Amino acid sequence: MKPVLPELSNRVILGSPVDATNYQDACDRIQGWAETRNSCYVVAANVHVVMTAYWQQQYQKIINQAALVTPDGMPLVWALRLLGIKGQTRVYGPDLMFAWCDRAAQLGMPIYLYGGTESMLEKLRHNLTQQFPGLAIADSYAPPFRVLTPEEEKSDVQRINDSGAAVVFVGLGCPKQEEWMARQQGKVAAVMIGVGAAFSFHSEEVAQAPRWMMKVGLEWLYRFAQEPRRLWQRYCINNPAFIILFGWQLLRHWLPLKN
Repeated sequence: MKPVLPELSNRVILGSPVDATNYQDACDRIQGWAETRNSCYVVAANVHVVMTAYWQQQYQKIINQAALVTPDGMPLVWALRLLGIKGQTRVYGPDLMFAWCDRAAQLGMPIYLYGGTESMLEKLRHNLTQQFPGLAIADSYAPPFRVLTPEEEKSDVQRINDSGAAVVFVGLGCPKQEEWMARQQGKVAAVMIGVGAAFSFHSEEVAQAPRWMMKVGLEWLYRFAQEPRRLWQRYCINNPAFIILFGWQLLRHWLPLKN
């Protein structure tokens, strides 16, 4: 008999509901949805996701409609703790991908890889099957780096469904991957999980920040040093804006408690 999972608790951070979950809980929920072929999507949210949603109303709706929103970045972990979720830990997209691959290998549930480049996917498939013996990778596809036509998207969905994959990892980057997953909800007969840069990290094309930097919330600095031209706006504008806006939210949250 399957365990009954508790109802998810969350906190709204600048308009985005972020769930109080962990790797075990997230994988349990993904497994339940995958077994029933529930067409839904999971968002690994960091400051970039929350701020993009804050500025863009349509993207905010996409985040709000996700089946699960994990605290991918340490600032969101700290925010959840400050808003009353004591002991909240990080549920980092690349690590969630590994956690599910381990579970999928044990269950015999095939996965699909959507995103990146063909060379990246080749390395990724090799690394995943080496690390998780028995993992079934149903197929993979690297879509072109442009807006897809409706016919192309329909063909991609058909290819995914024909593969028999139970879970689709989507590595298109924010906000493209969340927009893609929202459009395919109800069409792709699988759980879709947006994992951002996980394809780059796990294919070893891009180095991850040291774990100590991740723990103290300095991963952004490591990534910014690697790709300053691409990431300067994300970190130099979004991060300070998040601190100011969340500080104001926190003040409004605390004031009623003190009255």
